[in-house]
Amino acid sequence: MNLLASLIKGSTSMPRLRTLTRSLLATLLLSFATASVHAQFSGPGVKSPVPSDSGTLTTDAALLRPTNRSIYLVPGDLVTVHIFGSLDYSPVVRVSLDQTIQLPLIGIISVKGLTVEQAETLIATKLKTSGMYIDPQVNIQITESANGVITVAGESHAVIPASSERRLLEVLSAAGGLPVNASHTITIDRPGVEKPIVVDLGNDPLHSREVNLPLYPGDTVIISRVGVVYMLGEFKTPGVIPIQQNSPLTLLQATSVAGGTLYAGKYQDLRIIRTVDSKRSFVQVDVRRVMLGKDPDPILQADDVVYLPTSALKSAVVSGGLNLLISVANLAIISARY
Repeated sequence: MNLLASLIKGSTSMPRLRTLTRSLLATLLLSFATASVHAQFSGPGVKSPVPSDSGTLTTDAALLRPTNRSIYLVPGDLVTVHIFGSLDYSPVVRVSLDQTIQLPLIGIISVKGLTVEQAETLIATKLKTSGMYIDPQVNIQITESANGVITVAGESHAVIPASSERRLLEVLSAAGGLPVNASHTITIDRPGVEKPIVVDLGNDPLHSREVNLPLYPGDTVIISRVGVVYMLGEFKTPGVIPIQQNSPLTLLQATSVAGGTLYAGKYQDLRIIRTVDSKRSFVQVDVRRVMLGKDPDPILQADDVVYLPTSALKSAVVSGGLNLLISVANLAIISARY
């Protein structure tokens, strides 16, 4: 202490030292103060600074609740062909892998992409053309269907028997319900429908109107995984944070779940990293200004990476620990005396 006082007393740059000491003390106090401020902004959520691209829900009632659902013949189906009024013609055939069937009197015909009604019309035309029947009334009965199931894939896996229409709720229940990490946005792939059917069951699937949607043999129900956000860098508990269904996750909320920022974080250089269509971009955010409500609180999206880099200066302070703080305090006391 005496040696340090002598050096300071004999120095010709005492005003500069006093200024430097006060500045350093102020910086340290400000750093410690801001390190303890977390999630103080209570204003409304705002739009994310990075563009989003969400899926499109299906709203066409004809797709969601078809009044006339056509059944398509597929490989593996076992069918019996009847002609009204003719007991001697009732062949039982299986649809082959190349989607053809072989029938008496008319040979091999293709039923690729045909509904049962379309196949009946085609067979009737072939029988009439062959001269074997004048006006045959053909009826096809599917006795064994390769598509007599509804498949559940994604976060749940199940094959549910379905000889006729079933409700979405029945199928989900038979598959064990929705897992906790499952999205409530369900995708349905249906034979004969060009685009997937996408429905949102909302926050309470059991009471959602869409949970009573009809499903048909051959449908595939895809349950996707709920999105997550990755917290990296100077957070107390970095890791993965799931995004709750239909509940936006903001930067401050994610920071709070991650335990808050650490003192060594470089607050003005927090980065939100987003990948869209294999293209990575990032937005630089000053988390201190967001905490104080001076900047909007960004809304995060699935698979965003929130990275808070380390400040070299703060890291040095943390490494020096208490000794550096004591030395600065000593400098302040000595400069005040002289």
